Parts: sequence; C-alpha cells; structure tokens
Amino acid sequence: MNLEGVLAVDKPAGMTSHDVVARTRRILKMKRIGHTGTLDPEVTGVLPLCLGRATRVVEYMQELPKEYEATLRLGLATDTEDLTGQIIQQVDQVNVTAEEVKQVLNSFQGLISQVPPMYSAVKVDGKRLYELAREGKTVERKSREVTIYEIEMKGMESSGPFLDVSFRALCSKGTYIRTLCVDIGRALGLPSTMVKLTRTMSAGITAQDCLTLEQIEQLMQAGELQKHLIPVDHAIRHLPAHTVSEEKAAAAVQGQRLSSRAVAPEVHTPGCIRLYNSAGLFLGIFEKQEETGAIAPVKVFLPET
Repeated sequence: MNLEGVLAVDKPAGMTSHDVVARTRRILKMKRIGHTGTLDPEVTGVLPLCLGRATRVVEYMQELPKEYEATLRLGLATDTEDLTGQIIQQVDQVNVTAEEVKQVLNSFQGLISQVPPMYSAVKVDGKRLYELAREGKTVERKSREVTIYEIEMKGMESSGPFLDVSFRALCSKGTYIRTLCVDIGRALGLPSTMVKLTRTMSAGITAQDCLTLEQIEQLMQAGELQKHLIPVDHAIRHLPAHTVSEEKAAAAVQGQRLSSRAVAPEVHTPGCIRLYNSAGLFLGIFEKQEETGAIAPVKVFLPET
C-alpha cells in the first residue's frame, strides 16, 4: 500500500520531531516522510507529517500560522528560557494583577521583534546556536520580525513564591514562544521562563485531527491508516481552487502553460493556485506568472496508476 497524504501526529513529550519521524518510518515501513515544523523535545501537540508525494507541499504548509497554549512562570529565569535549563535569576515574591498581565499580553499582539534564544536550531557561521550554548558560548544574534495574530490569557495561579500564567497565542512561523514568555516577564519587570508548551494547531490542522503513535501503529496493522490521512490538496486549502477542462488538463500535467482564461474562475492576480480537472481530480499547484500572465505548473501531481 502506497500511503500518501498528511498524517497528523499528537507528539508526546520527551521525543524530538526527528524521533517521531524515525518511529513513524519504522511503523509505516516507508522512507519518504517529512514534518512541517520542529517541536522541542518537551513540547507536545500537533506535528503534521507529510507522507510520500505529500512531502512536496511541506513548504506551503510551513507558511501558515500556528497556535500554541503555553504557561510561563513569573519570578524565575533560566539559561534555556524553559525549565530544562539552569536557574539564572529568581525573586522572592511576585506582585502583579491579572489586569496588568492582560495589558502586557495585549501589547505583544501584532508585528514584534524577537532575538532567537541561544538554545535554538538557528545557525550562526555554520553552527547551530544550541551547539554553541552547550559549549558555554554566547554569540550575538540578529533580531527577527514575527507576527502575533491573537494572544489571550487563559489563567493565572500561584506556584510557591512565583506566579504561573497560561495563555493562547496564534502566531506566524518562526515565533519562539519561549522567548515570548521571557519578553512578557521583562515587560512586567520580572524574570520569566516557559513552564509548558503545547501546539494546538499547525497549517490548519488541530489537536482533534491528531493520532497518537500507538493509534497509528494499530491502524497500520489493521490496514486502515490511509482513511485517516488528510489529502494533499486539503492540506493546502488556503490556496484558491480552480478548474480546467479535460482537454487543457492533459496539457497542464505535461508541463504546458495555460491562459489565465482557460481556468474557472479566471485567475486575476499572480500567485499559487490548486488546479483540478472537471471531474474534481487534483492536478497540482500552479502559478499565475506576473510577467506573462500565464498559468504555469509548479508541483504537478499526476494521477498514480
């Protein structure tokens, strides 16, 4: 059985994203598997895996927003910005109100700048930051702009002398929630670190869509896993859908360019689209070229025979 589509995995704590891919490869007995965004080992939640030809749409899925539920601890700071690190600062008492926290959270909505944490996979001069951090080195990192589309407080409770704040954030790719937790604390005048993080949505895929590794193994053994995969074209449903006649469809999958008037509805603006034949069969990702106005193939999905 040739599996093809997106497998939504409920990633457990204690495994890297690479570990999840490796175990899935063993369960499915297939090599062509890719993920759509790394999660740190202790982070849980939605990890979409692209199987077979679906790996060709990873880049389009990665561009979509991600949603997280996080808990930060006010009054404590670590060198890794989470509880896996060494404590570098703490206070005896935290005195902030829920209203103050909400106001600070709201101030982070929109376009913000972040400095990648030292314990991250960003490369500097060919070496990953976490490798340098493990050697006890700290290097200058360039700030990057990310977008927080939505942020809201979910709860607040005492944890000894500290205060734990839980919140939900919908953000652009490349957002470091650990760093966001630290920056929220700084805005409140307090050391802060991330206590817990769960990804609740990635590329439009939610926790409700996910399977545990144990469920995947059971479904694979029963020969029923394909029914639980998200079709390739559904995984990129943020791209507009267009249809082409059967005659033009044959030309399109052979790599020929089409007139923008050959598809319905007509494509008026440059950019990528999903293209289907008159029977509703997904033909691939095509793009209206800005210079010529023609519809050109980007990723063709020829029907498998």
